[in-house]
Amino acid sequence: MSFKTSFSQILEEISKMMKCFHIFKDKSSRSGREARSAPELRDHNKSKTNSSSRPTKSAGSSSSTPRSIPEMYREKAHNLVAFSLSELREATNNFNKLLKIGVGGFGSVYKGKIRPPDGKGDHVIVAIKKLNIYGLQGHKEWVAEVQFLGVVEHPNLVKLLGYCAVDGERRIQRILVYEYLPNKSLEDHLFNRNVPAIPWRTRLNIILGAAQGMAYLHEGLEVQVIYRDFKSSNVLLDKDFNPKLSDFGLAREGPAGDRSHVSTAPVGTYGYAAPEYVSEGHLSTRSDIYSFGVVLYEILTGRRALERDRPPMQQKLIEWVKQFPADSMKFTMIIDPRLRNQYSLNAARRIAKLADRCLNKNARERPTITQVVEVLQQAIQDSEDASPSDTRDAEASTSRSSRVMTNNQFKKMGINTTTRQTSHAAQA
Repeated sequence: MSFKTSFSQILEEISKMMKCFHIFKDKSSRSGREARSAPELRDHNKSKTNSSSRPTKSAGSSSSTPRSIPEMYREKAHNLVAFSLSELREATNNFNKLLKIGVGGFGSVYKGKIRPPDGKGDHVIVAIKKLNIYGLQGHKEWVAEVQFLGVVEHPNLVKLLGYCAVDGERRIQRILVYEYLPNKSLEDHLFNRNVPAIPWRTRLNIILGAAQGMAYLHEGLEVQVIYRDFKSSNVLLDKDFNPKLSDFGLAREGPAGDRSHVSTAPVGTYGYAAPEYVSEGHLSTRSDIYSFGVVLYEILTGRRALERDRPPMQQKLIEWVKQFPADSMKFTMIIDPRLRNQYSLNAARRIAKLADRCLNKNARERPTITQVVEVLQQAIQDSEDASPSDTRDAEASTSRSSRVMTNNQFKKMGINTTTRQTSHAAQA
């Protein structure tokens, strides 16, 4: 291929991206809102594949060929509200910093109030995410999120209400409007010491709901959807601590036919990505399973996937927990101390073993998300059936492990542990 030909193709791609909006009639009954464009992502190479192997499935068609996300989105685009920039400025007091509730790779998130569609009744509280044009993500991720969330519908996935797209002479505006979830994220409750720690059963219910949301993505649609950015900060919590997966800017359709993976440049968050994805760019639903295993250990330990301020041997969570196998006496040493021993040891061991399976270096040997859901349900049952002795066993195991570790430390220091054992046991 000549440089001239290659450069012309690049220009063609840019031209297509600049024209990625098609006009549709806004069906909202809100007065004063003009018709605006519905986001449509057009990837040149992907559209060729779709045209040859995924013919568009028209209404009433008997074809069993799965449709692509853009094809499904075109049928549902009218369900999203096209907000004007002035509406969202009013909703956020001109994006007031005092209303900022989060910051991510895409941009800043604000708490806002919008009028109901019919203009009657109280304002609706929403979360409004505004693209930072100098941030880590851009227009393509914004369009992908609109399309994926415009298609999916599940109680454990965040609901997208609408969007705003303005192309000005000086700058562009790309904004998303979601349902508001007041209890922040799983990350906040696990790692932020200013936020109350969530109890054991709540943690299990949260991670089970997250797994059910992912099961819908992997197995509940016409096509597989690879989430590609599963982490504790993307698990948002509603007023009842029900989890909802958020941030679909990096989501990707899974492999079609008999292919085991799609090849793509690695993106996402360090510490959560599967090894085959990082090293070879091989992406599959099992990549999501690896990320899920990391979060399972975050749930158990109350530690982040990566903590640079810890000693070298403890910085990488997945490497650190290997020193404390699920069936060992030392296992309870990794359990989050904020749980105050109020957990089922049997359930904790089951979850650690599940996490180890999810973190298998061989992607094919990781469980499916359906199998993950089944094990988590069993862990919840273990917790419900736990007797008082189960908790006491956890406390005793913690004390014994703590004593052994401390005695070893004393020995390394050349101190005789015999005379100190009783006093240390009393402290444990």
